Amino acid sequence: MAVEKSYYMTQEGKEKLEQELHYLKTERRQEVVERIKVARDFGDLSENSEYDAAKDEQAFVESRIAQVEKMIRNAVIIENDDQNPNMVSLGKSVTFQELPDGDKETYTIVGSAEADPFEGKISNDSPMAQSLIGQEVGSEVSVATPGGEIYVKIIDVK
Repeated sequence: MAVEKSYYMTQEGKEKLEQELHYLKTERRQEVVERIKVARDFGDLSENSEYDAAKDEQAFVESRIAQVEKMIRNAVIIENDDQNPNMVSLGKSVTFQELPDGDKETYTIVGSAEADPFEGKISNDSPMAQSLIGQEVGSEVSVATPGGEIYVKIIDVK
């Protein structure tokens, strides 16, 4: 049997997934079943686009349920490492400035399961996080990006 992937996340991230799973199983699944019932009443299923769309949606919902269950089952909760409060690690927020004179940016490094750049959460698998993890406040770090290599200076870690 293959070893399943671990999903690193904060306790808050796991709770969000559990809420999503509850919603999918109790509300969303039932909504899709209702859509299928209504679509069946339209007649011939071979040419019924409403039925096809509802079945596609059902497949999507069931797939997402399976994915979320797997992520919760294999969750590894990120504990903040307070041994070195100035070192960038999983679960910490890091503020850095692009060199030579860029704006300051702050991101929290989280597992891929809860990454959301629009909320300031980047995956530990991203090139930015990979370059920052293990570095300390004051370090100047080279980051490989799709647009080329950039240099940043770590300003703060929380």
